[in-house]
This record gives sequence, structure tokens and C-alpha cells, in this order.
Amino acid sequence: MCRFLVYKGKDEILLSKLILEPAHSILTQSYDSRLRLDSRPHNGDGFGIGYYTPPSLGPTPCIFTSTIPAWNCINLSRLASKTTSPLIFAHVRATTEGALSDSNCHPFTHGSLMWMHNGNVGAWRRIKRRLVDSIAEKWFLSVQGGTDSEWAFALFLDSMERLGHNPDDQTKLLEGFGHIALRQAMLKTIQRINALIAAIPDMTHGGGKESDTRSLLNFAVTDGHSVVCSRYVSSRTDEAASLFFSSGTTFREHAGQGNFRMERLDKGADIVLVASEPLTWERNNWVPVPTNSVLTIHKQTVLIHPIVDEYYNADPAFERSKGFARSKGLISGAPGASANASLAATPAAEVVDPLRGKVR
Repeated sequence: MCRFLVYKGKDEILLSKLILEPAHSILTQSYDSRLRLDSRPHNGDGFGIGYYTPPSLGPTPCIFTSTIPAWNCINLSRLASKTTSPLIFAHVRATTEGALSDSNCHPFTHGSLMWMHNGNVGAWRRIKRRLVDSIAEKWFLSVQGGTDSEWAFALFLDSMERLGHNPDDQTKLLEGFGHIALRQAMLKTIQRINALIAAIPDMTHGGGKESDTRSLLNFAVTDGHSVVCSRYVSSRTDEAASLFFSSGTTFREHAGQGNFRMERLDKGADIVLVASEPLTWERNNWVPVPTNSVLTIHKQTVLIHPIVDEYYNADPAFERSKGFARSKGLISGAPGASANASLAATPAAEVVDPLRGKVR
């Protein structure tokens, strides 16, 4: 399936330094996803980049999408070599739902909000009609394509509004909605998807395309100020699609040939990267995000909260099966240690336990 990348920095970065030049950049992953453990290495069904411009140009992000494979788009190279931004979303697509068209390429936007997804909504064809019926008409009318990912974004917008945060609030478009509001709406979206699936008569957990109710919900959303990402699977025993983060003070090339490295000169996190698959081969640069958790970037601080629901497992030693995510092409063999060990060594991350509160 797909791959996505998030960059949030105190300073702007040239897009090419992020999406083109690293040896295992997201552009490279579109044709050579070598850390992918299934037999389908290509993500060639289009791509998209979203980034925020100076405030004088308004709060909405600029979006560039194309159905041309990322590795074969000359305009991507031209744009990336002359564009800088402090907050960037990038996505390469491998189609599961929806035709090959610009309207189905991520990221999706509404006002200052930007959204992308790696994974799939379980039993999509069996819940789509009820999902559509459950959202307000204005969010129904906002959908331009045919992917489960964009409909999940419409559900997110509807959830925001139900929680008292109007996505069309002009003040919030400029100031941001806040990381708590984004996280609450993300959790509500996942909860509503699970409820729709649970209501399917005679549902099964496994089987063919039509009957499998397990969802892989790696979502990313931003309001131009804060970023919230989920790594989630609706199963107590299966592993979620892979997701990693890296933080430090500089991200630059060493020894040529696209060998980039995240450096940390102090305990701060001037740069935070979140990626489906690591951009570098440095083992100590990338931390796996724990399965069924939400990662928040707020004022360059990384917060990680577990998603405590019927699929939550409080045992940190429990090993989930990678078979389901691997079959979808969504597991990457990361260069690094386990999630718990890596988090313990990462000063920029604060892990929040639902029972004990903040661990660090």
C-alpha cells in the first residue's frame, strides 16, 4: 500500500532535501520500497505533496498532486528544488479503493486542515453507505474522490464539529485548532469507524476482501500548527502498518550519495519527521511508534498516547502478528531497536500512560 511522510520544523526546509535527495527518500520508496516485507515494492499510483506557505499568502496549504508515478514526474523535481516550508506532508499511493485520478491523491484538505492515510478501512463496501449517512451534508458534499481515505477525512471533519470545533471557524483557520482538539477528533473518527464495522451482521475477522473487518488506520492530520498521527489496527493480535519518527536539531547529508542523518546537538527537537518507512539507514535515528497509539507534535515536542479501546493491549512484551499488515504491504523492517527501548532513549518524546500519566 501507500507510504507517507511528515516534516515539522522550527525552520523551513527545501523540499528536495526531504523528498528527493535522501538515499531512501519517499520518492525512492515509490519504486524501491526495499524495507517493505511483501512482494509488491511499488507505490506508483500517483503522489501528492502539501505544504504551508508564508502567512501573507493565507492559512491554507498548497497542494500538488499527480497520477504520474513520483519517480517519473519532472515537475516534482522542479518544484521541490525551489520550494521551502516548515510543515510538509508527502504521500505516494498504491491503489486499494478509488480510481487512478488526481482527486484520489493524498493529501486531502479543508481550509487550513490537511489529511492523509496509509492503510485501509475494514469491510469498506459494507459500511460506506452507513458512514455517508452518518455525516452532515456539507461534509458529504466536500468529498471529491472515491477513496476510503477521503471519506475518513469527511468523518473526521464531522467528528470535529460534533466535539464543538467548527472546521470552518475563521479564527481557528489562522490560529489553529490546538493539538488536543485534533487528537480528540482523530480518536472519535477511529471509534466511529469501529462502531460502523461492529454493526455489520455476521461480521468475520479474516477471510476475503469483502469479509475482512480489520482496519489499518495510520492517519495524519495538521492544522498548520500541530500534527497528529495515528498508528492503529482494529485487532488485539495483529500488528499495525509501520510508522516511525525521528527528531533532532539538524537533518543533513553526510559523506555524499544521499546519506542523510538526523543529528542532535541538544535535548530539543528543532526537526521532527514521521514516516511510514525510514528515510535513512541510521539505526539510532528512527523510533517505531507503538501499535495502537497517537503521536502528537506540539511546539516541536513529541507526545505519544495509547489508544485505549477494545483492541488495546497493556502488556508491552506482547508480540503481535505481522501477517495481516505484511499481506497489505504495510510493514517495514525498520533499522533499529524495539519501540519501547527506542522511546526510552529519545529525549524529545513524552510517553503518556493512561493509568500512570506521563512516563517522561
